[in-house]
Amino acid sequence: MSEYITHAQSGRSVGRVEKKYFTFAEPPHEMVLDSGRRLGPITIAYETVGHLNADKRNVILVLHALTGDSHVAGYYSENDDKPGWWDNMVGPGKGIDTDKYFVICSNVLGGCMGSTGPASINPETGKPYGLDFPMVTIADMVRAQKALLDHLGIKEILSMTGGSMGGMQVLQWCLQYPEMVNSAIPLATTMRHSALAIAFNEVARQAIIADPNWHNGNYYDGPQPNLGLSVARMIGHITYLSDEALRRKFGRRLQNREDLSFNFDGDFQVESYLRHQGAKFVERFDANSFLYITKAADYFDLTRQGHQTSAVDAFARALARFLVISFTSDWLYPTYQSRDMVKAMKKNGLDVSFCEVEAEWGHDAFLLPNERLSNLISGFIDSVYEQLT
Repeated sequence: MSEYITHAQSGRSVGRVEKKYFTFAEPPHEMVLDSGRRLGPITIAYETVGHLNADKRNVILVLHALTGDSHVAGYYSENDDKPGWWDNMVGPGKGIDTDKYFVICSNVLGGCMGSTGPASINPETGKPYGLDFPMVTIADMVRAQKALLDHLGIKEILSMTGGSMGGMQVLQWCLQYPEMVNSAIPLATTMRHSALAIAFNEVARQAIIADPNWHNGNYYDGPQPNLGLSVARMIGHITYLSDEALRRKFGRRLQNREDLSFNFDGDFQVESYLRHQGAKFVERFDANSFLYITKAADYFDLTRQGHQTSAVDAFARALARFLVISFTSDWLYPTYQSRDMVKAMKKNGLDVSFCEVEAEWGHDAFLLPNERLSNLISGFIDSVYEQLT
């Protein structure tokens, strides 16, 4: 997921939003993780927009991607010039219409935007967890989201959607709590990481671990491993774009110079762009969270859920109506992976629609304004709502 996209603070918006917090799993009732470790207390940061109907049947759950957070739309203050990460999709009259629907978005377990993660204080030591934080999985993230919805009194979800790692959470929800999910829209996602995706994540993790300031994860009282995290972000950012996007945006144009430097300065515009993205990222993200969350994404394998050994077996538990969307230029999670997902759904007789959206901007196309994408999502959600009410 790319750095947040800045929009002009104008037009339709949900307006001011507030980050809220929910804490649960207080000892001795800690949450049991897939690893067998117990974790608690756990705090989940979340935001809501729109209004919950009296019958609580207009809930849309939005799951964020790897480096996103709970701030899905709107602004924190009047002077805030940067809205939530999906402001183009979530709002009055938009693809997810907040005049009709109540939207919930939470920061994932293991994150660093208000939810419990490796930078949180370990109650047993009074110090940040660091690498004492247990490994978490996509299923663990979903368990924490379920606890939040229980807290909010939500028993039924009209629809849920998310791109990239958010799409993995969508799929996990549909198998872990099928009775709660009426419909789901996984975007630009996969049932499991390819070797290529794991390889990029591993190189990014090694960039952090090799930073001399990382100190085996114990850096919170000193200099941060910003160099390693910045390089990790640059590696990830390349996978979020496409060859065409990079060619059209930068080509081989030089940055503020007329000729090559013949040293290791950033000669090209694309070099300058990546360095800028890396520098911005370290201002808002924790290096250890990056390690944990990328590992959770790598561990995700929907084809090996419980005792199941195939996607067809796994989707036998799903009850939701699906809209699966991929993007033509997404080489991180290419369309063939979505088609495999759809085949497994159809073999279980599920109600599934599939659309490959023409887009030149690569994996992150789901984050960018796209009228066709907005129409697909709004049409699907509206039809499910009309069917249920």
